[in-house]
Amino acid sequence: MTHRIAILGASGYTGAELVRLIATHPGMEIVALSAERKAGMTMAEVFPHLRHLDLPRLVKISQIDMGQVDLCFCALPHATSQEVIRDLPRDLKIVDLSADFRLRDPGEYERWYGKPHAAPELQAEAVYGLTEFYREEIRAARLVAGTGCNAATGQYALRPLISAGVIDLDEIVIDLKTGVSGAGRSLRENLLHAELSEGFHPYAAGGTHRHLAEFDQEFSALAGREVRVQFTPHLMPANRGILATVYLRGEAGEVHEVLKSAYGAEPFIEVLPFGALPSTRHVRGSNFVHVGVVGDRIPGRCLVVVALDNLTKGSSGQALQNANLMLGEEETAGLMLAPVFP
Repeated sequence: MTHRIAILGASGYTGAELVRLIATHPGMEIVALSAERKAGMTMAEVFPHLRHLDLPRLVKISQIDMGQVDLCFCALPHATSQEVIRDLPRDLKIVDLSADFRLRDPGEYERWYGKPHAAPELQAEAVYGLTEFYREEIRAARLVAGTGCNAATGQYALRPLISAGVIDLDEIVIDLKTGVSGAGRSLRENLLHAELSEGFHPYAAGGTHRHLAEFDQEFSALAGREVRVQFTPHLMPANRGILATVYLRGEAGEVHEVLKSAYGAEPFIEVLPFGALPSTRHVRGSNFVHVGVVGDRIPGRCLVVVALDNLTKGSSGQALQNANLMLGEEETAGLMLAPVFP
């Protein structure tokens, strides 16, 4: 059976990444692509690297017959998805890549995003899309909310450790570096090559980054108590990739064993041998996550380092992984592409 797929917001980076991945999928066919400002154009005109694919022309969302679609990916800007999804058919399966449905509490959404949620009834229905930890809920879901790429990276380091009780919950520091594609494709002065290259800087420091809301929600639910981590993201002059160095109070050997046990059967998460450290260059363009653990010179402290591709495992690859579960496909279908190297 071939599942009919629509991608809303196909002219952005995550939309293009979805097209690239689904092109190799044995059970999916892209039947509709939307881009409001580029409606009427071909994907080859917008993304020349996809010109070898036979794809439908870009149209406005209102021109898509959703009755002919089995699953819809929404790769739309934050605050836009909720209004669009609210008006889609109630029997349509949806994977949303924006932040609109990640937070379960409407009050928390308003606090972090500065406006009331336009579809709180759908917010309550949405399943959080961190595949490895919500697999069964995702299988049964109609609406899945993809995680933030930074939030996913930090959670891969910490969720098993919080569940196992092997770290001090009051001493967690996440120092994260991310590629510029995470900021989207819109033109911005601070993202121009001359402004960004040959430099490296933190942003949203001091607890203001919105992905902290996901850390607060998920870690506190796991621990059964409030957990508040320190988190500082940095923008690095690279197109793709996230590298998170997580500083912990815990025994390094025990931390490594917990992570190895937690991820031993996971197809996309590789825990490296103790002392080996991951690199973004080894996961680029793939749905794989590399996790490393090293002890600190201070007894009882350690570092967990996680690398993933922000556009693939951090967004579009994760979305496809979730869609596979929702449609009864093999979870790995379309996602076993090897990383691009060098």
